[in-house]
This record gives sequence, structure tokens and C-alpha cells, in this order.
Amino acid sequence: MPETLSHKLIGAHLVEGEMVPGKEIALRMDQALLQDILGTLVMLELDAMGIERVKTSPSVQYIDHTLIQQDNINADAHLFLKSACERLGVWYSGPGNGISHPVHMERFGKPGDSLVGCDSHTTAAGALGMLAIGAGGIEVAMAMAGEPLYLPMPRIIGVELVGQLPDWVSAKDIILELLRRHGVAGARNCILEYYGPGLDGLDAMDRHVLANMGTEMGATTSVFPSDDVIRRFMAARGREAEWSPLAADPGCRYDIDERIDLAKLEPLIALPSSPDKVVPVSEVAGEPVYQAYIGSSGNPGYRDFAVAAEIVKGRSVANGVSLDINPSTRQILAALIDEGHLSSLVAAGARLHQPGCNGCIGMGQAPAAGRNSLRTVPRNFPGRSGTREDSVFLCSPETAAASALHGVITDPRTLDMGYPRVREPNDMTANEQMFVPPLPPEKARGVSLLATDNTPPLPALEALPEAIDAPVLLKVGDNISTDDIMPAGARVLPIWSNIHASAEFTFETVDPGYVERAKERGDAGHIIIAGDNYGQGSSRENAALVPRFLGLQVVIARSIARIHWQNLPCFGVLPLTFEEPTDLDRLQQGDRVHIVGLRQQLAAGQRIVATLNDTDTLYLHHELSPRQQAILSRGGVINWLNREGRARVL
Repeated sequence: MPETLSHKLIGAHLVEGEMVPGKEIALRMDQALLQDILGTLVMLELDAMGIERVKTSPSVQYIDHTLIQQDNINADAHLFLKSACERLGVWYSGPGNGISHPVHMERFGKPGDSLVGCDSHTTAAGALGMLAIGAGGIEVAMAMAGEPLYLPMPRIIGVELVGQLPDWVSAKDIILELLRRHGVAGARNCILEYYGPGLDGLDAMDRHVLANMGTEMGATTSVFPSDDVIRRFMAARGREAEWSPLAADPGCRYDIDERIDLAKLEPLIALPSSPDKVVPVSEVAGEPVYQAYIGSSGNPGYRDFAVAAEIVKGRSVANGVSLDINPSTRQILAALIDEGHLSSLVAAGARLHQPGCNGCIGMGQAPAAGRNSLRTVPRNFPGRSGTREDSVFLCSPETAAASALHGVITDPRTLDMGYPRVREPNDMTANEQMFVPPLPPEKARGVSLLATDNTPPLPALEALPEAIDAPVLLKVGDNISTDDIMPAGARVLPIWSNIHASAEFTFETVDPGYVERAKERGDAGHIIIAGDNYGQGSSRENAALVPRFLGLQVVIARSIARIHWQNLPCFGVLPLTFEEPTDLDRLQQGDRVHIVGLRQQLAAGQRIVATLNDTDTLYLHHELSPRQQAILSRGGVINWLNREGRARVL
């Protein structure tokens, strides 16, 4: 039978299970990607497991989020991570090299390899023809230790691209169109596989934009063929010898079919505060603009900055508008300097920031409260920018640059100029000295971790009791993101590795009283109930670990986003869904839920019978595999590994 490229990649890495949608599969992971804020927890988890040297190769630790050094906390964390890399056999990419996702594509990505990363946008490497999956840090740690990565077998959505993009329309508009059609949960437990003649007009970093933001649709990953476009991308970086062709078989069939005629697209924009609130730019043209932000892993390519430079060249940014330029990698910044584009941006009034995640995660460039910020970033969840009362729109670099010039949201097609066409330079080689390779094992054994006050040992977690009788401590609605659970930004993000300190900020924008109520309950435990797509967005595992530390035992929702659903049992939290979705309306904060014979019920089938307020029967549903049930019964992955005696023999 002709195979999709996704099936080929999964089949080449399949360790356990059948490729039947919904069934649990186990995949061998070749490579691992760590970013700093969650990589710190991964390093602590590897240490807790007793791992001496990781098995994935290459494994790369990037410093790309914690670049603001307003005190010693971030600088100390960098030293801790560098020492952990030396001890465990991990590459180290220091501050200034750039955002993990485009840097990994440039320096380490390889068609046909599998990649797991503790960042939901790890999926961006699918642009190279990789099987790239974001996961919680604890699952990344397991993969680095030699365990396979477990997940439900996804359905494959074949996205056929035909036609050519019109002038002033680019890759960001393609993914915004998909979000407009399908929403932020429209690809949950699916892979988006792109094919068709329309791919010929998209360079490798254009494909990165689509693969990166497939995560905003809840996709497990996105997959592109490795074709001549990818060969040229790798050749420009001196890595053509690592390229290999990959494609789906002619005549293969997809579980779901989607088709986009690129020629019919127009400039699109996502309104505050969700990536799927997409409308044509022309519908909101004229709205005032305070900030235009270009960069991030959502638009990391050379062309994204060069096009903006050509648009503003010889002109000036409108009075009162901050045009923020956030280069994605060191070598892209160097190329922009060499080609003169950086001087055009600066002369027009742009503000230049160092290569890194920065404003995308609320680490700098936070906008004024209530003022419109147009950004090329992947997400616009409330407060993610670093400003609680923000108003963030998602758009293309063309729309952001045009709007910066006019001071209002502007359809770039109305500019009085021809569409600038730019091409990446033929030579984009990286300075190899900027990457610190792993130490040989004999030297690594002598390295001690440079622990800090913000890298304490992980808290011990107890297993769930056989009977749960706990109150609903918090009720939330649809599309609660991990940003809502554990905030980012310059106040909180630097202390994410300190579970005790960061716990004080849990759910602060949703319900500031949650932490105090959880502390009052303590070890007695509590329950959270939610609507659809609970835990969407970032893969941050502390959104599961910290509430568990505060006593969370069970999450009951209409639906739970994939990565968060996998993170919860890894830290001993039971994820359940309502068998009847309208039952959410029956439960309120303060209600009690009683579940008896928990382990027997989990093992007997997918239905869990509970009692509400000692009177009403509540039918719930679980999808945990026997392996996940065993992890849950031990109180989380670390307990499970250590109890099973597996950590020492991996």
C-alpha cells in the first residue's frame, strides 16, 4: 500500500504498538531539544533518575528564553545548565545564538530523524522532513535516558497546497487560514502533512512557519517532504551531505483531506486573544497600532526580516509606534547586516533586540496596557506578552511592517510600492565555535552540577489514594492555556525551576484565590474542572507539576490538550473527561466528587463512576494506557522509574 510520509517516519521509529489512530505507540527518539526554562527541570529530572549520560544524539540545550539578566537568577541558571550539559553529554548553545527551533534546523536538523523537545514548537523541525514532537520535560528526560516516547497514534491530515501565493501574502497567512477553518483544537491528535505543487514556492523557513504554528491547532506535529528546497537550505549551511530525499508515496491516502489554493489567499490577522480568531486584514484596517513586533519562532526566516526592511527602507515608522525587530538566530542577524537590511530597519526607527524568544514569551518588549500590538509570534493568549491587559494581534511581517509605517492596521496590498522579493544568501554557514560540544565520558564524570537557590531538588510526590473524596477547588471555561495555569513573563519565568517559589503564581490571572485555597487543603487533595481544550499551548510541564505540588489530584474536563493530557499522569494527576459533556454545568466550585476503587475502575475499562455531593452519579471517561496507569499508581514517572529499577539500566 502507498504510504504517507508520516507513516514512513513513524514506522521507521516504531518500537511498540500498532499504527492505528488512537492506540498508544512508542517511538525511538534520535535527537533531543531543550530550551532553558524547561530544560532546567529536565536536567533536575535526569539527576533524580540517576542518569549519567544521555542516549539521544545530538541532544542540545539552548539558552533562548532567559536572556534578560536583570539580576543574577538567569545568569546563574545558564551556568547550571552548562554544567549539566558537560556532565550528561549534551551540546550547549549559549545566549545570543538564537531561538532553539530555527537554530536547530540550521545546525542539527536532519531529514528522517526523530526529535523530541521540551517545547511545544519543537514541531517546527518537521519543515526539514523530521518527525519532530513537543512533549513535557519529564517525557523528554525519559527519551534522553533511552526510553521511547509514548503517545496516541495520530490521524494524518493531508494538506494539499496548490497555486502560488499572491503578492503581499506569505506563509503566516497560510497557517492563519488553517486556524480560521479548524480552530485551536482542530488538529488534536493529528499530524498535518503538507504536499502538492504549492510547496515549490515555499522555502525551508516558510515551511517552518507552518510547522511551528501547527501546534496552535493542537497538532501532534507537522511533516513536510525533504525535497530540493531542503537540499538548498542545508547546502547553504554547509550540511548538504546530511540531506536525503523523503516524500509520501504517490497515491497514498490520508485520514482527512484538506486543500488550500494559495492563489486565493489574502492577508489575514488573528484578533486578540486567540490564534484562531482570524479575519482578513482589510476588515480591521484603520485600527490604531502601538507596537509592531517582527521575529520569534513564528516568523524566523531571513526573508521575514528582509521583506520588512525593504518595506520601511527610506521611510520612517509612524510617530508613537514601536517597531521591534527580534532576529531569530545569530547567522540570520549577521546576514541582515551583510546585506544592508539591518541598517534600513534601524534608519526607519526600528528597535533591535538580541536573537532569542524575548517578547514572544513576555521576556521584554511588553506593550502598554490596552494598546494594540501586532506580532508575528505564534500565540496571543491573554497576558502572554508580559502585559496582563494586552491586545495582541497575530499577522505576517508584511502586515506588521506596513502597519508600523502608517500607525494603524494596514492591508499591505495598499502600500504604494511593488512587492519586495528577497532571497536568502547562498552562504549561511554558522560559526561552529558558538556551540559547545559534549565532554567525553571520562571528563564528564568529574563535573558537578552548579546548583542555585532556584534549582532545588524536585519535590517528592505521593501516589493517588485508592479512594478520592475531594472538593472542586476551581472551575474554568474553554481553552484554558498553560500560560493561564503557570504564567510566563519576566516576573515568573526565571523561577520556573523552583517549584516552591513559582507555585505562588499558579492560576493568578484566572483565580488569584486558588493558591490559598489549595494550601488550606494541603495533602487532602482537590479537583479542577474545565471546559474544552484544557491545557492548550505551551508544553510546560510545570503547569501539571506545580498544581500537583499544591495538592491537585484530578482534572475533569470536556477535553484536554494532548501534551497537557500526557503531562498530568507523569506527575500523578488523573486526567478525566465527562462522558456527557453537559455534566460540566452540573458541577460548581465547592462541590465534592467521590471516586472509590480507583485502580480497579481504571483497569476495568474507560468508564469511571463517581458520586457528586454524595447523591448524584457522575459518569467520567479515561484514555490511559496500562503503562500510564502504572505510572499514576506510583505517583509519577520518576517514582515509577526508580521503583521499577529501570533508571540504572537504561
